[in-house]
This record gives sequence, structure tokens and C-alpha cells, in this order.
Amino acid sequence: MSGVRESILEAAEEPDAQALYWAIYAEETPVGFVMIADEVGSPDYIAQYLWKLLIDERYQRRGFGTATLDLIVEYFRSRGAATMWTSAEQGEGSPVTFYERCGFKRTGDFHGNEILLRLEIS
Repeated sequence: MSGVRESILEAAEEPDAQALYWAIYAEETPVGFVMIADEVGSPDYIAQYLWKLLIDERYQRRGFGTATLDLIVEYFRSRGAATMWTSAEQGEGSPVTFYERCGFKRTGDFHGNEILLRLEIS
């Protein structure tokens, strides 16, 4: 599991992923972080990929993750994407069920050691 700092460092180490990232706020309070890869500079990376969606555990189950995901879906849709992707670890605390509730489907493939999920957004 990585935090915001580690995520930004990871993005810097992977320049061909061309990461875009934003803080998530509830009014003036920072509650999370989201990072995506939209256009990528290498076939080693997945375009239209939700790379990180981190919500501070004190603010989980309040709709911030779902609202952020809705904004990311709309971002990709507005750019003409028909599909977006994410991946998640398995096991206790895994966000896979969250993504499935939001419409993502397991692909049967893995991205590294994480389950690869796809969402049709067109």
C-alpha cells in the first residue's frame, strides 16, 4: 500500500506513464488523492488507467471515493475513451469489491500481482 508521497515518487520514476494527479478535498479539508494515466508514452503502460485512488481512512464510506471515481469516469469519457482500467490487490482490505460495485468487471488478467479490472464508459 502506498501513500501520496510514494505515489508521486512512483509517477516520477515512470515518466512514460505520464501520470496526472489531484488532491481530493471536502471543502477545505484534504481527504484523498487520485492519480491516473491517460495518454501514455510507451506500450508498457495502460492508457485510461486509474492508477491510485486513496481516501484517508477517517473519510472512507462517506462517498468521496465514489464521487472521485465518477469524476474520473467523466474525464475519460469527455476525452473519447470507451473503456477505463484499474487494478487492485487481493485479500483483506482489497478495494476490488468497491470497484465491482461501481461497475468494473474482472478481466481474468493481472497487472503485476494485482487483479486487472475494466469499466465500459461509452
